[in-house]
Amino acid sequence: MKNTQAYSQLSQLAENLQTTDLKSLFDDENRFEQFHVTMPGAMLDFSKQKITSEIFNQLVSLAKEVDLKGWIDRLISGEKLNHTEGRAAWHTALRNLSEPLPEVELQWHKMAYIVHELHSKQMRGYSGKPIYDVVNIGVGGSDLGPLMVTHALEMQKKPDAPNVHFVSTLDGRQLQSILAKLNPETTLFVVASKSFTTIDTLSLAETAKEWMLDHCGCSTTVMRHFIGVSTNVPKMSEWGILPDYQLEFWDWVGGRFSLWSSIGLTIAIQQGMEGFKTLLQGAHDMDTHFQEAPIEQNLPALVGLIGVWNTNFLNLAGQAILPYDSRLKHFAGYLEQLEMESNGKHTQRDGEFVDYRTCPILWGEVGPNAQHAFYQLLHQGTERVMSDFILFKEGQGTDERAQFHQNLNIANCLAQSRAMMVGQESDDPHKHYPGNQVSNTLLLDRVDAYHLGMLVALYEHKVFTQSVVWNINPFDQWGVELGKKIALNILDSIEQKQADHLDGSTQGILKQIWEHTYAN
Repeated sequence: MKNTQAYSQLSQLAENLQTTDLKSLFDDENRFEQFHVTMPGAMLDFSKQKITSEIFNQLVSLAKEVDLKGWIDRLISGEKLNHTEGRAAWHTALRNLSEPLPEVELQWHKMAYIVHELHSKQMRGYSGKPIYDVVNIGVGGSDLGPLMVTHALEMQKKPDAPNVHFVSTLDGRQLQSILAKLNPETTLFVVASKSFTTIDTLSLAETAKEWMLDHCGCSTTVMRHFIGVSTNVPKMSEWGILPDYQLEFWDWVGGRFSLWSSIGLTIAIQQGMEGFKTLLQGAHDMDTHFQEAPIEQNLPALVGLIGVWNTNFLNLAGQAILPYDSRLKHFAGYLEQLEMESNGKHTQRDGEFVDYRTCPILWGEVGPNAQHAFYQLLHQGTERVMSDFILFKEGQGTDERAQFHQNLNIANCLAQSRAMMVGQESDDPHKHYPGNQVSNTLLLDRVDAYHLGMLVALYEHKVFTQSVVWNINPFDQWGVELGKKIALNILDSIEQKQADHLDGSTQGILKQIWEHTYAN
């Protein structure tokens, strides 16, 4: 990044902009017209960014100098861009409905069969009763994506669809609280794990199996209550998943990009295969836009480039995600993994350490809740933060009262982005708002499978755009491995009740736990 001509130009422009107040840029009455872009179903307003025409042009030049278009083509054609693991990152192939890969289409057929059996009440448990509840057991991408989508689309659930539940926490309480409400005769578990060796997932799955065995008593029949989703067919078989109850995906599907694969089974169960494919279509249309639209009109590329500008030139280290629709309650949590696991890297593709910021710290919440939680910091704190407001033209109903709530929702969203920009002067320092906080506003038509697919794919491609500029690999995640290895060593120490080889802090904590445990 630093060896480009655009970087040098942008550095100088950022220095010249230090004393410029954001609201003064709106002295230009045509600013919104100049700094927003649209595509069917979506609009990006970046007029509330500290951007001028000259800065915008240099950001486009930066994208061209790093050959963003070439990298996009390589991504979508399935080249092995994940060079540290020697594999492609071909999640875009999962949502190409017009030209599907044969192996992808085969999994669609298997998913469609399972969904049909569940919706028609033909899939039955050990006692012959139909399945009414489906529990997804998974962690990371095997949980966050399907959880986010099914919560967002809950109001559009198919009438005959079973209820879906999600379990991901290791302490067991989440699973136990769900099991307490379910009937084992009518419950199906989806065990979702890329490797099918993840101890978190398998320990929860074993607990679920024991619960079923306690009621069923037959180890063969009980496996009719388990579906496996993995890249590792032998491990699924070894665990006991029946061949007809095994769904596959591939090593070129990263965990945080896997909701588009058979990991999205719970989405298909809730929405039907037609609804699942509508989600895929929305994402595919964003893929096409990302590949074909010029940089100047390319929504994901521009969101990414603006993020680079804020992170590397304006030195903003925080990114707030602020959806103004309660159905997107889990969206910020999903993006935390997508962005920080992808671009939270300190090495370039060639292994050299970076000497610039990469991924900002990302967090968020549904807007109305966030207003009464952390907006205080955004308005009067000492940290400068970049924000993405996400708004929908249509609300959650069509009657007069629903429209009133939607109007109030829109007013709050626009008021907050405006207040962050303009601030407010006051003789009372406690009531002074400095303003000058930058933000994007993403406006989509409605919350449905198609537009949600578009929105998720937009952020995926934003992340990819930034990775190209920062010259990092966004598709590996070596940083998560060390903690897993150490956890296994500590687990062995716990089971052996021997911690002398560990550091003093870990020893001290374990000893206090053991003293409490054995005293009781």
